[in-house]
Amino acid sequence: MPGPNDLGDFLRARRARLRPGDVGLPPGPGIRRTPGLRREEVAALAGLSIDYYIRLEQGKETNPSGPILNGLARALQLNEEENAHLHALANHAAGRTARGSQSASRVVRPGVRQLLETVRPCPAYVLTRTSDLLAANPEALALFPGLADWPPERRNTIRYTFFHPAARELFADWDRSAETTAAHLRSLAADTPDDPAVTALIAELLDGSPEFTRLWQRHDVRQRRGEAKPFRHPQVGEFTLTNEVLYLADGQRMSVYQAEAGSGAHDALTLLSMIASGDEPENASR
Repeated sequence: MPGPNDLGDFLRARRARLRPGDVGLPPGPGIRRTPGLRREEVAALAGLSIDYYIRLEQGKETNPSGPILNGLARALQLNEEENAHLHALANHAAGRTARGSQSASRVVRPGVRQLLETVRPCPAYVLTRTSDLLAANPEALALFPGLADWPPERRNTIRYTFFHPAARELFADWDRSAETTAAHLRSLAADTPDDPAVTALIAELLDGSPEFTRLWQRHDVRQRRGEAKPFRHPQVGEFTLTNEVLYLADGQRMSVYQAEAGSGAHDALTLLSMIASGDEPENASR
């Protein structure tokens, strides 16, 4: 969950990932007691005094300027998304209002519900920012075995990934799915540090999932975006779908899973739709 020194924790985590050779520095004399760059090396690369950088990591300096943050991003070789995360953490540390902290609607507009039907047989659903399931077409519920068996208030795709036993088999690359999910939640926590729903979900995952706890400590960040996702469905078999993420005006997002016409994955979608409609053929599993 968002902590009292997230900025310092992030800097330490990123510093530990780099070796002197990664940033053009010699290894230096002696044995390194900890992995990664030394504090003085990061400070030099970022153009800061070692004392100031130590104060940043310790949470004693809470208002770094934009140029300082940009220097740290260069020194730590952050990508664009990680750089944005660094600035969000700095805003939070300085008490500045975080982006997206306003409440999001849990009411799915009729037009969006109609869109869920229009895209069938492509599985599609609508989620809150914390991935609570607000609405789904039948194919989406068929795609995620067991999700519909949970009470409506518990249906959440992050919770499903880490807690539902079916997820380990369904996601053909569960490790990558888990990494992406934890990184997305880490980004969300920086953007909405005062959202009680975010805090509660992180606390639940840290309490109940050692895998999530390990990934959370990596401080990876990533926004949700479209990507290819391989599945190993118990009734349909193995196939890969392309997931497109659409951000809606109500603080919600819609995910749609697609397949190229004429492909084996498209045939899998047809079979999935039959299962969702209760017309599963006897030889559905393949």
